[in-house]
Amino acid sequence: MSSTTNSLIAMKEDEVNRCQIQNWYPRFKSLTIKTKFHKLPESFINYLIDDSGPFLLPHSVTNEDAMPNRVHNFEEEDDFQVPEEASDDEPLNRPSFPELEIEIRESIETLGGTIIPKLNWSSPKDAAWISPSQNLSCTCFNEIALLFRSSDSLTHDLFNAYDSCSDKVSSRPESFYLALRKWYPSLKPEMEFRCFVKSNELVGICQREVTTFYPVLLNEKDLLKGLIEEFFDDKIRFEFESENYTFDVYVTKERRVKLIDFNTWCGSTLPLMYTWEELEKIHGECDELELRIVESRLSVLPGLKTAVPYDYLDVSAGSGWAQVLKIVEEEFQKDDQSSDEVA
Repeated sequence: MSSTTNSLIAMKEDEVNRCQIQNWYPRFKSLTIKTKFHKLPESFINYLIDDSGPFLLPHSVTNEDAMPNRVHNFEEEDDFQVPEEASDDEPLNRPSFPELEIEIRESIETLGGTIIPKLNWSSPKDAAWISPSQNLSCTCFNEIALLFRSSDSLTHDLFNAYDSCSDKVSSRPESFYLALRKWYPSLKPEMEFRCFVKSNELVGICQREVTTFYPVLLNEKDLLKGLIEEFFDDKIRFEFESENYTFDVYVTKERRVKLIDFNTWCGSTLPLMYTWEELEKIHGECDELELRIVESRLSVLPGLKTAVPYDYLDVSAGSGWAQVLKIVEEEFQKDDQSSDEVA
């Protein structure tokens, strides 16, 4: 990951709190994905962080939430088995959250039957591989619990949300919320973008999915930049109370811009195709706004092909992944040269 230094803009706890989805959603409800919220009881938070015993999914109070005994299609991975019902003389003492489960079930039905779950700031992106759907879509309470218990990315929300704050006082937010976001299977990853705002000026935009080259973006780059810039000026600039932050958007096939999320400036937020040092040197009023995209297959960053999300890889100069990327690029160049010689 890109390193942060003392020269970077220091975050405040208030700025971090504004990026919690339950805080920004009411003001931007009309611009974003329909979402339902559930305040999580401490018993459920304790369940998420408890690693003292075996990995048990909650006991379900509804038949619809029953999970298969094997949650992933690996033949020899006993660590990922969900225990079968115990006999009378071998109680499993599975946790149970009946009220929360029923509330979540009702919300999922309201949202069309399938949702993406999220905590205050983070989604369990790194755990998608263990889901029966192989993505973040969930149809029941136990699928959510499976993703949350398997995710390391939620550690940020549970323990480290304020670690980068210059005025850190809190060790955790006042309350944890489960956000259930309506699932849209037709969304195209190439149409999601991260936007960087410094001193209330949009100073950079880049492709959000950096692990793939999408040729369609090459011809639409200027159009997309204009749409996102107009969206920021009209809908975001004077409504979000922080001066330094990032936000993610999605551009629909009708060329409408939808808000996906707000994130902090630096801290745990990845600059993706920028570095934070580079972004802090940009002067919004003087420098031309740039939309960065993956311009070729040689420019993709590690991600799905490594089974590790890009968010969890150190790709800074001198890192192990930097060396891997260098080797991969050299191999691509050799292949291209060989193709030219054959032609």
